[in-house]
Amino acid sequence: MRLLLTSFGHDRVPEFVSGTLAYVPDAARSFADRPWADTERVMLRDQGLNLVELPVNSTPPEEIDRILGEVDGVYVAGGETFDLLHVLRSTGADEILTRHVRAGLPYIGTSAGSVIAGPSIEPVSLLDSPTVAPGLTDYTGLRLTEHVILPHASGTAPEFPIDVYAETVKRYGENFPLLLLRDGQALLVDGSGTRLI
Repeated sequence: MRLLLTSFGHDRVPEFVSGTLAYVPDAARSFADRPWADTERVMLRDQGLNLVELPVNSTPPEEIDRILGEVDGVYVAGGETFDLLHVLRSTGADEILTRHVRAGLPYIGTSAGSVIAGPSIEPVSLLDSPTVAPGLTDYTGLRLTEHVILPHASGTAPEFPIDVYAETVKRYGENFPLLLLRDGQALLVDGSGTRLI
């Protein structure tokens, strides 16, 4: 299994995968008017990657399965973590995605896309809002890694102040294997182990 879990983009993506990526934008569907929502696509194209849009909320499961079987990797974009997990789970795409990744499809997550790869998204409840997905009662992630990623942990973004991370660690640190990622950092999981790059 190969995972590259980032806080926001990463300059080593082309070393991780080349060719065509399925781009899952669902976490940002309520942020379409924000500039950063398209910044990820631009960064990936600038790195020489081709993108196939794969909006899970409007793509039939059999089509998701077909697309994931044809691409060189999958990129799960950032945005609202609870909404993303709700969409994946309510469509059955969580199981399809997990099956392909466990079979060898490279997985790149950024922000929310990184968080859902872990065992639980509950610890990000101070960063994102569970109220956007009131039907989501089980916060179990995809369990592709043992780490719960807390993205944007530099404390420099106004929407993610450092005291929120301190409170998250205080509240959840004993029960979850938290990994705080600054923008520009990534957790790489591959055949040689797990390491920060």
